Amino acid sequence: MKKRVFLFLSILIPFAAQAQSSVKAAKEFIALLDAPLREQACMSWEDAERFNWHFVPRERKGLPLRAMSKEQRAKAYELLKTCMSAEGYKKASAIVELELVLRVLEGRGDSDEYRNPGKYYFTIFGEPGTKNPWGWRMEGHHLSLNFSALDGTLLSGTPAFMGSNPAIVPDGPKKGTQILKEETELGFQLLNTLEPEQLKVALVAEKAPADIITGNKRTAWLQDPPGLAFTKLKPAQQQLLKKLLAVYIDRYTKLMADILLKEIGQAGWDKLHFAWAGSRAMGMGHYYRIQGPTFIVEYDNTQNGANHVHTTFRDLKNDFGEDVLKQHYDKAHVGK
Repeated sequence: MKKRVFLFLSILIPFAAQAQSSVKAAKEFIALLDAPLREQACMSWEDAERFNWHFVPRERKGLPLRAMSKEQRAKAYELLKTCMSAEGYKKASAIVELELVLRVLEGRGDSDEYRNPGKYYFTIFGEPGTKNPWGWRMEGHHLSLNFSALDGTLLSGTPAFMGSNPAIVPDGPKKGTQILKEETELGFQLLNTLEPEQLKVALVAEKAPADIITGNKRTAWLQDPPGLAFTKLKPAQQQLLKKLLAVYIDRYTKLMADILLKEIGQAGWDKLHFAWAGSRAMGMGHYYRIQGPTFIVEYDNTQNGANHVHTTFRDLKNDFGEDVLKQHYDKAHVGK
């Protein structure tokens, strides 16, 4: 554990510049808010709400997009851009706008509030830029992005959730739109390269679970990874698995993605496992998982006739920055 934390801390130095851009964007966002809106948007770092994350359509604490002016929304999205790649930002913003498509597909009126893209919330925890921990969250239906920082350094970008309903828009002006296309197609591509003996090991259940298994738990935990070991894949299959994993990691900025990949490599690519459950064809419920010593990726497409995708990326020890923060607090306590 200490070795992993030391590794994480040793490669965080380049994160400072990125974190400072987040500090600047967060401060500028807060500065645009009057007192009542600031009270909605800002909470203490110690508030238990920081761990109350989810990915279903419900009322949340924080400041929703619908309560913001055009200028405030633009600045909120600037904060998002400081932590996401262009592709990650594109997916996140598209998920928000997909609420309008879902509203039509479900036959709801234009004034419907249940499928409202304005019900995505920004929340700041702690004071940006201080020596104390701080973080922020963007969350709504099918989107939860959580970031934690300390001493001007970004510590964590997990837990992270992206979903899409519909997975592929079946009709209307947006027909054919598929926000999480790579996550789906590369998963099937890897599956279809497996030989019969490999498939026997990779296929862990004939029926896919109804949703991602880790859910919205504060700490992600799953038993020893089932499925096919990385070492049992052929070189081309190994590269394909890495490519699939990179789709999830490349949602973040290149700097953050490089650090995550380095950490995974240090823990051992040979310790990765790929598991599949459910149908081996599109249109029926299916699920896959990529699991290593430091992370879990889950993909589930079972709802609405297998046209409703949930994906998550979890750090097994450092969601919400907790692993690195614990080391920081322990060190500070010893120094007293």
